[in-house]
Amino acid sequence: MDIEASSKVAVVPFLSKHIPDQYTGQHPPKASSNTKYCYRHHPDLKCRRQADEPTMEEVQKGLEKLPVSDQQAISHVWTIFSAAPASQRILILQGILTQCCFPQLSFISGALRDLIRIDFISALPPELSFRILSFLDTTSLCKAAQVSRRWRTLADDDVVWHKMCEQHIDRKCTKCGWGLPLLERKRLRQTKRQMELRAKGKAISARGDFALEDTLDRKRLSDEDEDPETTRRTKKVCRRASSSSSGIVEETGSLNLKERRQRLWKDVYSERYKVESNWRRGRYQSKIFKGHENGIVCIQFDDTMVATGSYDRTVKIWDIETATEIRTLRGHTNCVRALQFDETKLISGSLDNTLRIWNWRTGQCINILRGHQAGVVSLHFEGELLASGSVDTTIRLWNFNDKRTAIFRGHTDWVNAVRIHGASNTLFSASDDTTVKMWDLTTRACIRTFTGHVGHVQQCFPLNLESFDEDECMDDATDIASPGSEESSQAPSKNISRAPTHMLTAALDTTVKLWDVATGRCIKTLFGHTQGIWGLSADSLRAITGAEDGMLKIWDIRTGKCERTVTQHVGPVTCVALSDSRMMSGGQDGEAILYCFKPKV
Repeated sequence: MDIEASSKVAVVPFLSKHIPDQYTGQHPPKASSNTKYCYRHHPDLKCRRQADEPTMEEVQKGLEKLPVSDQQAISHVWTIFSAAPASQRILILQGILTQCCFPQLSFISGALRDLIRIDFISALPPELSFRILSFLDTTSLCKAAQVSRRWRTLADDDVVWHKMCEQHIDRKCTKCGWGLPLLERKRLRQTKRQMELRAKGKAISARGDFALEDTLDRKRLSDEDEDPETTRRTKKVCRRASSSSSGIVEETGSLNLKERRQRLWKDVYSERYKVESNWRRGRYQSKIFKGHENGIVCIQFDDTMVATGSYDRTVKIWDIETATEIRTLRGHTNCVRALQFDETKLISGSLDNTLRIWNWRTGQCINILRGHQAGVVSLHFEGELLASGSVDTTIRLWNFNDKRTAIFRGHTDWVNAVRIHGASNTLFSASDDTTVKMWDLTTRACIRTFTGHVGHVQQCFPLNLESFDEDECMDDATDIASPGSEESSQAPSKNISRAPTHMLTAALDTTVKLWDVATGRCIKTLFGHTQGIWGLSADSLRAITGAEDGMLKIWDIRTGKCERTVTQHVGPVTCVALSDSRMMSGGQDGEAILYCFKPKV
């Protein structure tokens, strides 16, 4: 029987059965015909593979070289396979494979490598694609963005990089071990809802750009009685103060905050990554602030200004970008030992037994707080509460709202540091009596006393450290029972459950200690300084210390390793301050030094 006769007897009935729209024949069409598309060939799916033109041209040329009868036979084989249902296609392939020799099987193996690949990221709904991409590390994510335009759109989306920022910023990533410096938390809160909506596919965009407008009401103090030069510098600082660390730019000289364009989260991650790399490699630019006539003993800075207090009885306000002095606050009659400022006020404490509240924009002293019987050596305010520690061994708590004061007694020597923790309604204090105490602000009772230092404790710094493995970081010599830590029998207030998880302390015994606040035990002791430590500042990733030995040290809190030692002061380092991308130190040499780890533009 020839090919044509075979076609009429077997092929036509087969085709009319399975593709009745194209062949009229003997069998009526079935409901479950083979006209349904599979996911690979469905025209509406983005993963549908187009025919490879070079391959098809090669097949066509090979077919044309054959005799007509052979062309017809091969076409019948293709047609039958194309019309066959899925189950019969497998049967046909099984029969063909059993007859293939090794050269044919090798050809099939090579051809399948490309044919079985599918663009699953493009095929899946956006929310599932975002979910898959969120499991990649940054290197793999950047490589994924190079696959295709669609992959780049998804891999660069804010939903994915927002998740990446949440994993790494202000914490150590459990997967890669990297932690990135904290960025402005306000932006994290403002965009959380937008990220959730976009992750559900409700607002997908090509690049993930979206505008987020917000306003910030700031209380402005009058600039009366200022000289023109001082006014000009103050307004310059104020203009920069109205721009956050998210890269927002004020376009005019007005003090009103205008519309702000939000940066992409990928850009935020990239900038944070560069900052962390600079911290690790010790790459920074330094500026020196000169102007005090004696040693500097307290320091604070933000994105726009620096405040320093000195033995010369003055507080100086500096422009952080130019390192130039803006104004000097005069009024104290003895050394200024402590200070803190916010957007509207600056509070200073002095050995003249007083605290002064200043309008730092004008230099005017707004109020003087008296009550301590000896010099004020420490202060800290949060919200409406101000705490001050004194040479008279007491702590005073001042309430700005009701003007009431409370006295905390328990230390037996100078109170060198006080820290209010508003979330738990607690207060921490460090003293020359070698102890650190935790107080309940409501009952004024001492909740716990931390003992372990053998020298005067100069600083205490409460911290919240997430995913902190204490067993890994604990010293071999640490006493788990911590018999030296005393706990009060009086029941603490309900808010104590929100107390900080850990606390850092520094003392003149040359050590820094990391404590578990809940149990009162010392987890780790950091050694490295050769003389007493005066200054301590920390965040969730690192701590910095300044000591009598003239060294400024940067520590990894979790491992206790000293990452870097800086020696730029001539003499003891008496105070330090830390932010995400900068640190500052003040010394007995009367100089303040700024170290900036931001990447060069």
